[in-house]
Amino acid sequence: MVRPEKTAVVEEIRNRLGEADAAVLTEYRGLGVRALAGLRGALRPVNTEYKVFKVTLARRAAEEAGLSDLLPLLEGPVAFAFVHGDVVPAAKALRDFGRTNPELVVKGGLLGVRPLTPAEITALADIPPRDQLLGMLAGGFQAPLTKAAGLFQAFTRNLAYGVQALIDQRASSEPAESSDATESSDATESPEPSESADPPESSESSEPTAPEE
Repeated sequence: MVRPEKTAVVEEIRNRLGEADAAVLTEYRGLGVRALAGLRGALRPVNTEYKVFKVTLARRAAEEAGLSDLLPLLEGPVAFAFVHGDVVPAAKALRDFGRTNPELVVKGGLLGVRPLTPAEITALADIPPRDQLLGMLAGGFQAPLTKAAGLFQAFTRNLAYGVQALIDQRASSEPAESSDATESSDATESPEPSESADPPESSESSEPTAPEE
């Protein structure tokens, strides 16, 4: 008959696996009490709990939760790092602790319900921090926007040059017409040209032609 306290531990492990965003299984053989306390302290700021359970109860919890991928990892003294939130900082903390405490061995884990190999957990630890990634993304977006702004400024500048050139072209073709109107005005001693006066024939030939598109 299974004792109630064992049943409670199995249920605790199953619940923790279900609530965690990720779980990393480690072997802690050779780590003393002080080292384990230091590991827990390193994981606490990254929202990760480090728990040691009896392996037989952990296997039963994994079986009941349908997490058969964990069973091969549940051999020997095994502890769980239950991650709540981003798994990258937790992977970094485990890697950094393992550099000075080689007795800590990462065996694998879960990301959601997806199995993780030790190599994949190491790769997660090498991902830049979230703030740095956001900065890289912002820089990637800023470069196309800066290029687009430069293109728009060049377009408006070229458009202004084109409009000014059209104005200059029309202005250069108008002196003949304005001189004829001045002579007509002097002959009639009128300050303004008469509305009923017919324009000279030469003025029709001096009409500016529309620029070709």
